[in-house]
Amino acid sequence: MHLKVPPPIILLLAMIGMYFLSVYWPLRYFSFQGQLWLALILCCLGTLLPVAGFVSFQKARTTVNPHQPESSSHLVTSGVYRLSRNPMYLGFSLILLAAFVYFGSLSSLLMFPAFIAYINYFQIKPEEAILEGLFAEEYLQYCQQVRRWC
Repeated sequence: MHLKVPPPIILLLAMIGMYFLSVYWPLRYFSFQGQLWLALILCCLGTLLPVAGFVSFQKARTTVNPHQPESSSHLVTSGVYRLSRNPMYLGFSLILLAAFVYFGSLSSLLMFPAFIAYINYFQIKPEEAILEGLFAEEYLQYCQQVRRWC
C-alpha cells in the first residue's frame, strides 16, 4: 500500500479547507442556540472513537499504523470494532461535522464528501484488500456482520 498522506493530515487539510471556504466563499452562514455546544459534543465524540479504536488495537497487540496494515497480526473485531469497521475514520468525519457546525457556513460542508471519498478510495479500500489477503474468510465474515462506517 502506497499511502502518501496520513489520515490525520487529510483531516487537518479538510478542516483548513473548510475554514477557507467559510471565510472566502461563504454560500450562506447559519447560527443557532447551542451551536458551539453541538460542535463541542461532535468533536468530543469524534475524538473518542479513534481513541477507542487505538485502545482496541493496543489490547490486541497489533499495528495501528495506517501505512502498514500488512503488518497486522490480529483482526480486531471487539470493542468499538463491533459497531464499525472504521471507527477512526468515522471519528474523523464527526470532527469534520463539528468544524462545519462551528464555522457556520454551508460552503464548508463541501469538504465533507471530499474527505469521505478520499478516505474511502485511498485508505479504506487498500486496507480492506490487505486485510482480506491476511485474514481471508474471517475478514469476509466480519465485513458481512459490521458496516464500513457505522
